Amino acid sequence: TEKQNNSKGEKTMKIEKKHLDEMKRCYCASNISFDGENHVLLASEDPEIACNMYYGKDFEKKQNVWTTPGGCMSIVPIPGKEKEFLAVQEFYLKVTPSLAKIVWGKYEDGEWKFKDVVSIPYVHRFGIFHANGINYLIAATVATSKKEKNDWSVPGRIYVAELPEDPAKGVELEILVDGLYRNHGFWQTKEVGKDVGYFGSDQGILRVSAPQKRGGQWKTELIMEGHIGEIATVDIDNDGEDEIMTIEEFHGDTIQIYKKINGKYTKVWKYDNEIDFAHALVGTKLAGQNAFVCGVRRKDCELFAVTYEDGEYKVTMIEKGVGPANLCVVNEKDRDIIVAANHTANEAAVYFVTE
Repeated sequence: TEKQNNSKGEKTMKIEKKHLDEMKRCYCASNISFDGENHVLLASEDPEIACNMYYGKDFEKKQNVWTTPGGCMSIVPIPGKEKEFLAVQEFYLKVTPSLAKIVWGKYEDGEWKFKDVVSIPYVHRFGIFHANGINYLIAATVATSKKEKNDWSVPGRIYVAELPEDPAKGVELEILVDGLYRNHGFWQTKEVGKDVGYFGSDQGILRVSAPQKRGGQWKTELIMEGHIGEIATVDIDNDGEDEIMTIEEFHGDTIQIYKKINGKYTKVWKYDNEIDFAHALVGTKLAGQNAFVCGVRRKDCELFAVTYEDGEYKVTMIEKGVGPANLCVVNEKDRDIIVAANHTANEAAVYFVTE
């Protein structure tokens, strides 16, 4: 079949891996662009393992970002600020009460300096939406309180706040949505030039967009029912409308694609390899074509991409045995970079993708 496919002039991707570091329980993968180049950030969820930044043409340079505290779930650059990001620290499911907080990092005089912004118990994922000149923090908690790691009796929430020019002044959180059990999935994208977020929980998928003027209303809509652990969107079949990829359920064993047909999201594809603890999803471009990139933490612990070619979904296996917890894809002019927090392999890595 490969020969037949190739005779149709099918595109092939060239993928080269670069191992950056041994990093125990490597969990968070991000990128911040400044001084004209990409700086990838990889951090551990362990209490006392570093967050490092890698940069240079092939990420041969390395700088420590912090050593403690750990528990990093997410790192998000602040829109309009070249050398600033917000990050989750001290997220530990086993620690009660939760120490989880959002901190502000600023790169000054060649090093990262940090200040606390706000404590939010069990804050796991967050985004920063830019609307009409204002940056808004939107944060999701997996639960509101816990007696122990596997206690999911108290649902999580989505909080919103305006992010001040100086984040160290703190933020005034407002509860946007309550009652979201296992509120784990988050995907931020732009639609018609505006930032939107998708949140996945046992309550389904919520689509959230920011007010278009200060003091205006946030918009939330339930777009799909189901127990959703993770979510990403991209127009994989190039018909002008984004498809949705999900991991179901929480830390689940099913990866599927849904397409909007007659106004309703309908399942059109399912990953058929047996999986356990799927965790990472990104919708992006790889080698010029729209793609989903996925990571699974147990069993085959695979990293793979899904594209749509000649009327069918195609899986490209990138690597097995690595178990990515999170992924971030950076599109450069002549290559794409998959930043991979390879949790199972205790590894920080990048993969260079070219046509």
